[in-house]
Amino acid sequence: MEGVWLALEIGNSRLHWALFIGKKLYSAWDRDHLTESVIQQLAKCQTLDHLLLAISPPHQKIRVENTSSSPPPLLLASVVPSQTAIWQTYPNTRVITLEQVPLKNVYPTLGIDRALALWGAGKTWDFPMLVIDAGTALTFTAADANQCLVGGAILPGLGLQFASLGQHTGQLPFVETGKFASLPLRFALNTTEAIQSGVIYTVLAGIKDFIEAWLQLFPDGKIAIKGGDRTLLLKYLQALYPEIAEHLIVEPNLIFLGMREIVIGNSVDRIK
Repeated sequence: MEGVWLALEIGNSRLHWALFIGKKLYSAWDRDHLTESVIQQLAKCQTLDHLLLAISPPHQKIRVENTSSSPPPLLLASVVPSQTAIWQTYPNTRVITLEQVPLKNVYPTLGIDRALALWGAGKTWDFPMLVIDAGTALTFTAADANQCLVGGAILPGLGLQFASLGQHTGQLPFVETGKFASLPLRFALNTTEAIQSGVIYTVLAGIKDFIEAWLQLFPDGKIAIKGGDRTLLLKYLQALYPEIAEHLIVEPNLIFLGMREIVIGNSVDRIK
């Protein structure tokens, strides 16, 4: 099918996939990293249907109706060099690099995921733009009205903070992020809830502080949030700081929006 292409973002813990038909984001999904042998098998898929069957999540089969086309181009952005090298063995792969992102004033070690998410958000909702990525790491990345990088910050995400306490202390238990849906007591009376309180309230206070600082610099600036913990953090912010939460644009596919802007422009032929 003309104009069909795949986008893959290789994150620290997951593979993030998107299927595009021209400029339209048809479907997006996540799954675990694949081994080199499995990726080599993918290269042998003869049709788009066979490829989608192989890379779809276990309980969700991605299909495009009425097509028997050959496997489409694959656009790749990765923060895991070892995985990047493996995926480059797949035919018709194009790796997007930082130099291809039109942001100004970027520094050489800026993560391609942060740059693409910021570019996608800014091109979709306009600049100035602040992007919060609530993933394995919690990051803040911002650009001004001239599409010039303002800067940002990186800290451990919720899961990493909970895991580090459980793994690197002798007496503290491991706490899973998804085990609690509502805000914990701020002053807890047991160890597990004390960990929940300490991590969650300080993370929320940090997000609030960054957003307030951003809005002082750019009162008309936009703020978008993505990442696996986005829904949980938004729920907490709505309960604790509703005036902060109302500023947030929630969009899990910011990186794919950035890839689309860079790769296809006005014509899908650019990726062929």
